[in-house]
Amino acid sequence: MRWIYVLGLVGLIGCVPTVEQGPVTRPAPQQAAPQPPATPTRAKVQQFMTVVQRVEPIAERECRARAPRSNCDFRIVVDDRPGQPVNAYQTLDRSGRPILAFTLPMIASVRNADELAFVMGHEAAHHIAGHIPRQQQNAAAGAIILGGLAALTGASQGIVDQAVDIGAGVGSRTFSKEFELEADAMGTVITHRAGYSPLRGVEFFSQIPDPGNRFLGTHPPNAQRVATVRRVAAGL
Repeated sequence: MRWIYVLGLVGLIGCVPTVEQGPVTRPAPQQAAPQPPATPTRAKVQQFMTVVQRVEPIAERECRARAPRSNCDFRIVVDDRPGQPVNAYQTLDRSGRPILAFTLPMIASVRNADELAFVMGHEAAHHIAGHIPRQQQNAAAGAIILGGLAALTGASQGIVDQAVDIGAGVGSRTFSKEFELEADAMGTVITHRAGYSPLRGVEFFSQIPDPGNRFLGTHPPNAQRVATVRRVAAGL
């Protein structure tokens, strides 16, 4: 997997330095916009770098205040793999350092710095709230429960194994909508404290398909997310 470190973005239009990154644990993609621009302009690159410089220290400060036992040394990178959609996600490297990753189409598609800052704050909030380990715990619990129920019915080992897999999937997704709303709320605070408008930033959702309120869907309805941001912003 190839990554462009944020300091190398100044050379994006020409030759870009890359660093090798180990396996990651949890890509958490946002909904993709149709036919996104593949490469950001120089102006969009500069906008990205400016937002990073303003949001990263605020995110780290919030992390230290809210999750003092966590690794709060955020690393913000660009996922430059070909063919990626409009996407931003939070993950961890092998050492447990939090990574906020943005695809090139994401950087190119945001309409203003407020939208980019909100997305960045949202992804940082996933780490601060400990969503990766919490989702792993949910997956393990779901696997144990459904697998145990299958075993009690006298099912074959193959059926039990299938139940474990299904249970893990259900368990990992059961609280994902809650996680997204938590990240929206905390991301609103980070965006505001970095000097950007979360109310303008949340308009990014108008560019992506509305997932509605599907059973076990991974993201809540866009209207619910906007309402969360407005509620939190009103108290800032």
